[in-house]
Amino acid sequence: MTQQKHDGGARENGPSSWAPLRGRTFRVLWSAQLGSNVGTWMQTVGAQWMLVQQPNAPTLTAAVQAASLLPVLFLSLPAGVLADVLDRRALLMTLSGVMAALCAALAALTAAGLTTPAVLIALTFLIGCGQALMSPGWQAIQPELVPREQIPAAAALGSLNVNVARAIGPAVAGLLVAATGPDVVFALNAVSFLGVLAALLGWHRARHGAGDRERMRPALASGTRYVRNAPGVRRVLLRSGLFVVPASALWGLLPVVAERRLGLGSGGYGLLLGALGAGAIVGAVTIGRVRERLGRNVLLAVSTVAFAAGTLAAAVLRQPVPVAVVLVVAGVGWLYALSTLNATLQLALPGWVRARGLAVYLMVFMGGQGIGTLLWGLLADGIGTAETLLVSAGLLLASAASLTWLPLRERTGTLDRTIVAPGRNRRWPFPSIPTTARSWSRSPTRCLRTGRSGSVRRWPRRPSPGGAPAPCAGTSTRTRPTPAAGWRSSRSPPGPSTCASTAPASPATTRSC
Repeated sequence: MTQQKHDGGARENGPSSWAPLRGRTFRVLWSAQLGSNVGTWMQTVGAQWMLVQQPNAPTLTAAVQAASLLPVLFLSLPAGVLADVLDRRALLMTLSGVMAALCAALAALTAAGLTTPAVLIALTFLIGCGQALMSPGWQAIQPELVPREQIPAAAALGSLNVNVARAIGPAVAGLLVAATGPDVVFALNAVSFLGVLAALLGWHRARHGAGDRERMRPALASGTRYVRNAPGVRRVLLRSGLFVVPASALWGLLPVVAERRLGLGSGGYGLLLGALGAGAIVGAVTIGRVRERLGRNVLLAVSTVAFAAGTLAAAVLRQPVPVAVVLVVAGVGWLYALSTLNATLQLALPGWVRARGLAVYLMVFMGGQGIGTLLWGLLADGIGTAETLLVSAGLLLASAASLTWLPLRERTGTLDRTIVAPGRNRRWPFPSIPTTARSWSRSPTRCLRTGRSGSVRRWPRRPSPGGAPAPCAGTSTRTRPTPAAGWRSSRSPPGPSTCASTAPASPATTRSC
């Protein structure tokens, strides 16, 4: 584990924001992801616009977004385990095919006139389950595609990808929904997942041996244990929740604002989302220079205030053009916040647990957005849309202020935790548990043996003939390594199991049964 040049964790000089795109594999997969994200946003607009004329539109439109995000809460961590245990390329290819089939089914049912609100929400939930299973693996392959010093730029490009899709997808979807209907939008989303499948087929990922894989249950336990005992990772998760829960109000209620407060149709709603996406593009171009000048915590505070300004504008302004202008600023803030949190976490996580750590992050971020969207929709039905957005803006400002006593930790992401080990698979062998141990208590010494499951069993001491201590039967004895040699191991022949003398030994040496 090596330490990078440290400047307080605040200022990060790095390569160009576009450097990762010079690699062919990253460029192809990034382009495929862009097509899929465009299709996803097109489907989101089509699904929400199908329900905007319903009497309880705020709750239904929020429920559609919540149905696509809530599966992250219970599937993200198992998905992270799968991405760390199984071959990530094969996993992503399988899930891309399943997602294409689900989107095609939604398109067929909508074309046949069989998509009721309940059917739409149910299929959206299933598609959300597929996205929840894909996201940790997709996030985890990014460090495999670029050098470590380009990870912040790759994270910014990932956020840019989503927001370029947000700028393009809703505008195109608004035109298509008005001209043809939502079934065409759903069909195009199915085609976009086939594009991801084709890109993954062209990626020749290095194979990992069977010895590199953990078992499912221990992998799940070790992943949660790592996150629980990593203060820097926990702080990133806390900051993610404090930002995304109040910010989710704008995403969930924007279609209602467009239709009821601004008098816009589906095309106008798409343009408002496009304004957010355009701001994100500006943010992706400028984030490198801004990060160097401000540092992570100041940048996160500025981005939170910028998104609060967009939320406030949607609550109080009634003219579409001023709202769209302020939403561009909010889009810049959204990208700054996502890129800062995601890049900090990617740099902080070692490779062996990266997918599981990112799964917990997605569970907090996407799950918080899903729950927040649903709660804000219910609150808007009770007190009104404008009042709900005002509450959300106030909470965002409070979140920005809390950075003074709950900032991102100074050293998070400044250490390279890549494990470099000898051997064919570049991994240290699994440590062997010594089969004998010395007890330095006053009680008689007993031999320790391991069972098949790795558990340790104590065996009673039996004296050797003549009263002299003898080695434990069929066990190994090990001594401490010296500068000139590693571990020395000798195997004792099977025989009566006895233990070594309990005479005191030097602290510098270890004597075994």
